[in-house]
Amino acid sequence: MAEMDTSGGGHQKKGPGVKKSKKLSTRVDLTPMVDLGFLLITFFIFTTTMSQPTAMKLFLPKDTEKPEEQNKVKESGALSILLGNNNVVYYYEGTLAPDGSNLKTTNYKEIRNVIIDKKKNTKPEDFVVVIKPGPDSNYKNIVDLLDEMTINEVKRYAMVDLFPIERQMMVATETGQPMPAAAQPAAAQPAAR
Repeated sequence: MAEMDTSGGGHQKKGPGVKKSKKLSTRVDLTPMVDLGFLLITFFIFTTTMSQPTAMKLFLPKDTEKPEEQNKVKESGALSILLGNNNVVYYYEGTLAPDGSNLKTTNYKEIRNVIIDKKKNTKPEDFVVVIKPGPDSNYKNIVDLLDEMTINEVKRYAMVDLFPIERQMMVATETGQPMPAAAQPAAAQPAAR
């Protein structure tokens, strides 16, 4: 605690008519202040809220009795996004054409515009985005695309594996080769007479 030191501080004159005065020196003991400081630090540590881990909410589809009825999507409302290597994004609307004519290429800066345009032109209950990461895409690309779903308020999206034909078309587009034979439409046979 704080205490007063009352010991004499200086030399005093002796004699008649001189009042005897004592000089007081003060000394403050700060030891209790250290205890108070630690008490306050402890109080603030215990009363603060620790940062909560943030996680994305995951909504799973409802189970149905017939598997063929589960996860049905209208072709007109589907937007499939394929993630390739070197930050390249492939996309197509509806189903993939056999010749790959509707497979388009973009980057992560422009994919937002594609999503917004498709969302504007589709009924909200029909709109769904199908995300298909390729074997060469990285974790950052997937997280960026999931962030785009949150930013654009896309309520229905799914992450599925690539079909082999989609992978072949991606490789053919990257290398500049013609589309694989399985993807090309069969040549029309002349009618027999």
